[in-house]
Amino acid sequence: MAEAVLTLQPANGNRRSPLWRLPALCALAMVSACQSVIPKGAGVEQAPPPPVVVKPVGDLPEDQQRHRIALLVPITGADAGVGQAIANAANLAVLDTGGKAIRVTTYDTAPGAAAAAQKALADGNKLILGPLLAGDVTAIAPIARRAGVPLLSFSNDASVAGEGTYVLGFTPAQSIERVVAFARTRGVDSFAALIPNGVYGRRTSTVFLRAVETAGGRVVSLQNYDRSSASMNAAVARLQKAGGYDALMIADSGSVAITLAPLVRARGGATARILGTELWNTEARVLGAPALRGAWFASVSDGLYSQFSAKYRARYAKAPYRLSSLGYDAVLLVVRVARDWKVGSAFPARALADSGGFGGVDGAFRFGKDNVAERMLEVQQIDAGKLTILSPAPKAFAK
Repeated sequence: MAEAVLTLQPANGNRRSPLWRLPALCALAMVSACQSVIPKGAGVEQAPPPPVVVKPVGDLPEDQQRHRIALLVPITGADAGVGQAIANAANLAVLDTGGKAIRVTTYDTAPGAAAAAQKALADGNKLILGPLLAGDVTAIAPIARRAGVPLLSFSNDASVAGEGTYVLGFTPAQSIERVVAFARTRGVDSFAALIPNGVYGRRTSTVFLRAVETAGGRVVSLQNYDRSSASMNAAVARLQKAGGYDALMIADSGSVAITLAPLVRARGGATARILGTELWNTEARVLGAPALRGAWFASVSDGLYSQFSAKYRARYAKAPYRLSSLGYDAVLLVVRVARDWKVGSAFPARALADSGGFGGVDGAFRFGKDNVAERMLEVQQIDAGKLTILSPAPKAFAK
């Protein structure tokens, strides 16, 4: 494999065939041959080894043959583990695709996202991959927009998308819609939900209500809570007063679901089917929770991710964070677009609208008119220590 060109800079101050098939499948074949969330099967994340190529601090050298791409993620601070894992994954993708078309430079957003973006633009980067946090996207988007440089963010907050900003993260809306629609096909008629307070909760509540209505079901109760023991107990007590329901959506992390599920089972929800979101796919702990046995949730497939994870472990001697796959797939997307992108020119954002889509570790995806990645999701069931696929991800996007 060719040497990756991944540099590290601090933050100072006509319809075609599906776009994802060629680069994604070739790179993932290499993965197979070569072999803030706690990664599956790993303990606390330690500081990872440096990227393959680390350039000294200072101005980037002239490059007339490669596209300059900025990767903006937290390399220091509280979210450094996730950010460095995304950078490592991007490095693997550069290696797997040959490293001939693009130069990826990583900028640390922890000291200041706006400063990192300004530095990236001053260095001549024509596309920004990242940032990770929705707040950082909000800070960076206007700066990138004025420069005419698109943003492919790793956020899962669909509200930050638009006007040159794209959301590549796994959004809860699609996961909720998918699992609710599947539940209806299995005879579930009445739904209830436990949803946290806050901005995420308000948006999730709206998505849940619409999903159930669209699927032809009934919502009998929706209760909100703060993430405290007293508040969660009170929410479950209110839920009990609402009467029976066929399925209960716990729209929160796997860790919170592990706390809430036993309360639900003990207070009127003993036979209800528990539903979750894509957040559960990042936490292996849900597999060992007795109260979540038989629960359903929708997420991207882990089939290719398992191959990617094996190669990541071989190179970095640790398990990747689940979100690291976003860094790998973002680079695959750029490499594909780079085939028809003249070096030194503006990134051809129109290529992102191709209805054929892209793909990689997390399967096929495409960007809708809202600039949010639409993904192929499968429905999984939690069994004793494992996940069982009940409904595979669709093979093709709906027209």
